[in-house]
Amino acid sequence: MEHSTMSPAGKFVGRGLAVAVALAVVELAPVSAPAGDYDVGKVHIAQPWARATPKGASTGAGYMAITNNGTAPDRVSCVSSDASAQCQIHTMTVEDGVMKMRPVEAGLEIKPGETVALKPGGAHVMFLGLKQPLQQGKTVKTTLKFENAGTLDLDLPIAAIGAAAPGVPAGGGTMMQGHGGTMQMSPKH
Repeated sequence: MEHSTMSPAGKFVGRGLAVAVALAVVELAPVSAPAGDYDVGKVHIAQPWARATPKGASTGAGYMAITNNGTAPDRVSCVSSDASAQCQIHTMTVEDGVMKMRPVEAGLEIKPGETVALKPGGAHVMFLGLKQPLQQGKTVKTTLKFENAGTLDLDLPIAAIGAAAPGVPAGGGTMMQGHGGTMQMSPKH
């Protein structure tokens, strides 16, 4: 039989110290918010994400790849977001050298077997009337509605201002940065 010279109180303090050290190590571990994939009906969503916005910004954008694995076309619309008063799906076009952004009124079509990339400089989820800036490292809770597949709640991890995609450094060189430059919004807003 083994005898310990440590008092019961000493053993308790020693265990408490070990637990405290273990918790400190867990708290110091890097926390990442990788984009998760989602499925609703025959639709698959890969790598949803959003960009951080500067203080005072009234709009933000979200991105993802949407694949229709079904045999019929489907349409997606943005129903709501916890970060903004309104959200919409927007397309981007260049007319006479000027980039124009417009909401897709009837939802963005995804044909059977097709993957539509919502990405900087192209179609995207538009967050209008931001309640607060989108902060890097946080998430935007968003609800999408598909005409056939149903409704889906998803979290979009927020990447750095100007990021091109998750894991790509800021300054991705896209025309959408800050929604500045020569882009014009349609008067339909």
